[in-house]
Amino acid sequence: MFEKVLIANRGEVALRVIRACRELGIKVLAVYSEVDEQSLHVQLADEAICIGPAEAFTSYLRSDRILSAAEVGNVDAIHPGYGFLAENSTFAEQCKDCNISFIGPSPESIANVGNKSIAKIIAKQAKVPTVPGSDGVVDDENEAKKIADSIGYPVLIKAAAGGGGKGMRLVNNSVSFGKEYRVARSEAEKSFGNGSVYIEKYIEEPRHIEIQILGDKHGKIIHLFERDCSIQRRYQKLIEEAPSPFLTPRLRGEMGRAAVRIAEKCGYYSAGTVEFIVDKYGNYYFIEMNSRLQVEHGVSEEISGVDIVKWQLLIAAGEHLTLEQKKLKILRHAIECRINAEDPMHNFAPCPGEISFCYAPGGYGVRVDSHVYSGYRIPQYYDSLIAKLITTGTTREVAIDAMYRALREYIIRGVNTTIPFSRAVMLDKGFRSGNFSTKFVDEFLARTPVERFAL
Repeated sequence: MFEKVLIANRGEVALRVIRACRELGIKVLAVYSEVDEQSLHVQLADEAICIGPAEAFTSYLRSDRILSAAEVGNVDAIHPGYGFLAENSTFAEQCKDCNISFIGPSPESIANVGNKSIAKIIAKQAKVPTVPGSDGVVDDENEAKKIADSIGYPVLIKAAAGGGGKGMRLVNNSVSFGKEYRVARSEAEKSFGNGSVYIEKYIEEPRHIEIQILGDKHGKIIHLFERDCSIQRRYQKLIEEAPSPFLTPRLRGEMGRAAVRIAEKCGYYSAGTVEFIVDKYGNYYFIEMNSRLQVEHGVSEEISGVDIVKWQLLIAAGEHLTLEQKKLKILRHAIECRINAEDPMHNFAPCPGEISFCYAPGGYGVRVDSHVYSGYRIPQYYDSLIAKLITTGTTREVAIDAMYRALREYIIRGVNTTIPFSRAVMLDKGFRSGNFSTKFVDEFLARTPVERFAL
C-alpha cells in the first residue's frame, strides 16, 4: 500500500479522499491555491503545498506545479478527485513517467473513453446499443447537416471531447442546424480546446441512468448497480438516486452487464461510470463513459455497502478486487441532493461569499459530504457545489421523507443555496411518483411559484 498520496483537488472530494486514506493508514499531501489556504482539506491533511493563484488554470490545472509538489513531498501516488485533471490522459501519462501511481485508469483508457466518438465505437464492439448518429466526429457542416436530415429531427450536436453540457446544442429543424452547429463548435473549442463535434438523435422524454463499475488491474470488473440522474438542469445534475424507480430487475441486470462489457473492451480498471439514456419504453442507449470518481458516487456506496474510494486506492496499489457480483445486493434506497451556492429564486445565479453560520443535519440515515463551515468564504473561481446531502431508507418513500426532514434542518446563512429548491422537489407529486424524465426540472419550475421554495 502507498505511504503518502497527493490529492490534486479541493473541496468536498479532497476531504472524501483524505478520509479513505486515513482509514488505510496513508499519509496525505494536499495542494491548494492561494484563495484555498483556509480550506478544510488543507487543515486536515498531514502536509500542504500552495501551487498558485486562485484561478484554476494557474493552480489546480497546472500539472507541472502539481508534479513538482509531488516530488517535494516524496509521494507514492496522486489521486485526482473529479474535475480538473481527473480525466486528462496526458497528466496520467506524466505521473507514470515520474514513477508516481495515478489513482485512476490507464492513460490509454482515459484517452479512449474520454473521446465520445471513440467510446461509441467501443460500445458498438461490445454489442451495446448506441444512440443513432454519426460514426465519429463530423468536421464539415454540410456533411453534418446531411447526417442530421437522414436521422430525423430533433438531434443533438455534442462536443467530442467535452461534458457538462458545454458544446451541446439541441436542434429541432433543418433550418436552424447550421447556426447551432457553428455555436456548438465554438463552445467546444473555448471549453475544451477541441472544436470537434458529433451528431446524435435526440431521445424524447429520456431518463439518464448510469452504472457504477469497479475493475482491478488483473482483469476483474464488477458493477455496483445504477444511479438515476434524471433530475438535472441544463445538463447539470441536481438530485440523484439509487436504485432507479424506473428500472425493472431484468433491465437493471441487462444494463449492468452491458456496462461491464464496455469496460472489458477497453481494458478498464479503477472506478468508472457508464452512462445511458433510457426511453419511456425501456430501450437503453450508451452515451458516454466517465473515467473517474463521480460526484454522486456516495449514492452507490450507500446502496451497496462498498467504499468506492478505498477500492480506488487498493486497485491502484495492485490489489485484487475481492467483491463478487453474485453476492452484491441493493441494501436500501438512497437519494442525494447537491447543495450549490446558487439562488434558485433568481435563475440559479451563483452566490459566492462568506458563510456566516452553518449547521449540517444528522440523525439516522443522513450523510453529509461537505467542506464548508461557519466563517468559510466561498470563492468565485470554482464550481458552486458546497455539499452533498444523502439520505437512505428501506424504501424510496422513507428516503424521500428523510431527505425532506434533513433539508429542513440544514442551515446555511450568509449565502443563498439550492436547499429551498430541493425541499420543494421532495414535496412534488411528480417526483414522488417516480414517473419523470430529464425534462422534470424545466416542467417543475414552470408550474411551481418560487414562493413554494420557502415551505
